[in-house]
Amino acid sequence: MNWVTSGTNLALVSLFVAVLWSGSLVQCSTVNRPQTIKLEDGWQIQSTEQAAQNGAEISNPTFKPETWYDAQVPTTVLNALVEAGQYENIYYSNNLEQIPTEQFQKSWWFRKTFNIEEIQLDQFADLKMEGINYSANIWLNGQLLASSDSIAGAFRRFDLKITEYLKSGINCLAVEVIPPKPGEFTIGFVDWNPRPPDANMGIFRPVSIHFTNALQIQNPYVISDINFEDPLIADLSVSFLLRNQKSVPVKGKIKGQIGDIIFEKQVLLKSAEIQNIILNSDEFPQLRIQNPKLWWPHNYGEPNLYDIHLECIIDEHLSDQADFKFGIRKAEDYINDNGYRGFKINGEPILIKGGGWVDDLLLANTAENIENQIKYVKHMNLNTIRLEGFWGKDETLYDLCDRYGILLMAGWSCQWEWDEYLGKECDQFGGVKSADDIKLVSDYWRDQVIWLRNHPSIFVWMAASDMLPRPALEKRYLEILEQYDPTRPCVMAAGDAESELTGPTRIKMRGPYAFTAPVYWYADTSNGGAFGFNSETGPGAQVPPLASIKKMIPENKLWPINELWDYHCGRNEFNTLEKYNTGLSRRYGPASGLEEYLKKAQLMNYELMRPMFEAFVAHKPNSTGIIQWMLNSAWPEMYWQLYDSYLMPNGAFYGAKKACQPLHLLYRYAFDDIWAINETLQTYPAMEAQIRVFNIQSETIFEDRIKFNLPPNSSQKIMDIPDNLDITSVYFIDLRLVDSKSGKEIDQNFYWLSTQKDVPDFEKTEWFYTPTKQYADFSELTQMPEVTLAVNYLIRQNDDEQSMEVTLRNTADTIAFFIELQVVSEKNSEVVLPVFWEDNYISLLPGESRHLQAHFSAKDLKDDRAKLVVTGWNVSDCKINKE
Repeated sequence: MNWVTSGTNLALVSLFVAVLWSGSLVQCSTVNRPQTIKLEDGWQIQSTEQAAQNGAEISNPTFKPETWYDAQVPTTVLNALVEAGQYENIYYSNNLEQIPTEQFQKSWWFRKTFNIEEIQLDQFADLKMEGINYSANIWLNGQLLASSDSIAGAFRRFDLKITEYLKSGINCLAVEVIPPKPGEFTIGFVDWNPRPPDANMGIFRPVSIHFTNALQIQNPYVISDINFEDPLIADLSVSFLLRNQKSVPVKGKIKGQIGDIIFEKQVLLKSAEIQNIILNSDEFPQLRIQNPKLWWPHNYGEPNLYDIHLECIIDEHLSDQADFKFGIRKAEDYINDNGYRGFKINGEPILIKGGGWVDDLLLANTAENIENQIKYVKHMNLNTIRLEGFWGKDETLYDLCDRYGILLMAGWSCQWEWDEYLGKECDQFGGVKSADDIKLVSDYWRDQVIWLRNHPSIFVWMAASDMLPRPALEKRYLEILEQYDPTRPCVMAAGDAESELTGPTRIKMRGPYAFTAPVYWYADTSNGGAFGFNSETGPGAQVPPLASIKKMIPENKLWPINELWDYHCGRNEFNTLEKYNTGLSRRYGPASGLEEYLKKAQLMNYELMRPMFEAFVAHKPNSTGIIQWMLNSAWPEMYWQLYDSYLMPNGAFYGAKKACQPLHLLYRYAFDDIWAINETLQTYPAMEAQIRVFNIQSETIFEDRIKFNLPPNSSQKIMDIPDNLDITSVYFIDLRLVDSKSGKEIDQNFYWLSTQKDVPDFEKTEWFYTPTKQYADFSELTQMPEVTLAVNYLIRQNDDEQSMEVTLRNTADTIAFFIELQVVSEKNSEVVLPVFWEDNYISLLPGESRHLQAHFSAKDLKDDRAKLVVTGWNVSDCKINKE
């Protein structure tokens, strides 16, 4: 990474320092170098009910654990039991509720033996426990290191000095994990899915031992102060705590490297002193960077990252080191002309388009699984994930969002704000009431902020969800941010509220969360409609396709919809598909069987999701952000998901993807007009909109072409649909965005509409739902003539990735409506997942051809070959030819 520094003299200084750096590194001894041992594999767990010995015995390296379960850490107890084969297929049917919960009311032992070399005993050793749910007694080699009086709190991070307790050879660490009790501030899933039977008790984040010499680097941090004038300049400030672990003064030097930039500083620490080291451009001009590569969110630029390496040297020997990535970017909030909060990255207003994240129910996400999900987010052209809770068993999620340019809203869940979820009485500020509660939760906040603050993807801290924090707690939050991270905005609640300390939040959380017709997002001006920042909302359930339904529901319960379908919904108001099914049957007609129901479900998923995102895009800058509730699911279910826990996209996935195209034409329900969207920072001076309207017989009843200029980061009205068209009760609008210079088609968008409009009953709006007093009538869609498709496809191999290239041609004089493409394995017809179709659930005009690609991993075929399956609303036959 080559950075341009200002001035010849500075270049010479940097060269000279680089030579010194190179020489000193060569001289550094490899003896007693700092080292981190990750304690991941080789753990064993057992309930204290079965292992009745005390901690001194169990942590003795000679202790023989019998009938214990093998485990890897991080893990929850239940996940370890599942991995050990004690429980199988726990998400199928209602198997989850068959797991006995009494066993998780007791504490459980986590035991790990590890080897220490004699030479390591000359160093200082720290045991790092990054996340324990909920409290623990920690033993090492027969000695109690810390008790549950001090090791308590799911979101605390603990650093224990263990130098004097280690010995050469085999050592043993034993952690007695005590489960959370009602009223404790633990991990929670609120109403999204069932509670995990073990309440996620366990060691759910990494455990490691870090060896250093006298000087230790703690909590390194990089801040960038950017001047956006020409030339663009970033002043970097590198800070960390430097700890002298000896009882005598120690002299050393700090060295740092960022790309080609080198900096060095002499230090002197008194006995047991901790110094706050700050290295900035005032002292080191080379930390003033001209024309840095900024970190940008997806579609606005590249998410550039930089590597930093820090070393602490004593007498030419390496004492400690730190390596991490950071991004140069500025995150800020603003208030728009209508009083709504929005956010900027690098000075540019960013329309937040995202979904709510949740970890796997057993906190068992793998790095591969998380990466596939982040790829899905980017593939849908979303730019944000909201974390209601500080999710993740490690930094994988945050690292991947940094790399892929996905913004993160990180903060607390409403788990602690309602009696039912917290397990004790709450008030208007939730359940954090006592001085002890405030201290614990503010310690949580400090630990999480320090842990995550170097991630450029995090652009805002969310101090609470449904309610404001108590003023005393809010004050502590603000003090912590001022000390540890003054670079990001903080919003005190995810809904409308006014703090006596920080004023109004200026964002909203007014629903809806259940069935919502497309017109709502444009017509509503009081609740969840397309204005301001909507921190969580959505059109309700998203029933997945058949392949997923068969994985969660037994064959004899597949149809009709029954109590097992309800079991795989949410909780409380969201434990049934009643509102979803009413909307589906009233608008598309009752389903006579499972396959018809799921075909209509995907059509409605798509239709309901697309206008929510499109409305917020069209209405910017009055609208500033929209978070779909939710992005994903913690287990196989019917609710709140753009893709399910098997990574199967549903119709809503492709509705969101279509709506969030960076260059896009859209139809505004309630206004009957067409808008053009540019969600990039580039100008497109020669655009053409092609607008066609078809009746149910697929006859063209209107056509127009309009040329226009598309400014950066803009939305603009193109035309009104004429109100004198001779339309049928169901009709179609086809939109094409074309680069008029090249003739290239950039965007396609296809709507099915009814002359009988959906009419929301706004007067009867509840906190989660606005009823519909009149439903659109799409029954005529069932009378569309059948069509035949000619399909050719070929498969290309590129290392571990395969791509499928498909050409579809509609051979009929009727629209081929809502065509679904799937990549499946040849032998068993299993859907290959994850899969990245450039478009899906498409419609083809009479005689139209379309070329599409899908990408997927060869390993997901499991030594099989891929084939294509094509179905459609009125597709009777596909003549498929594999090339």
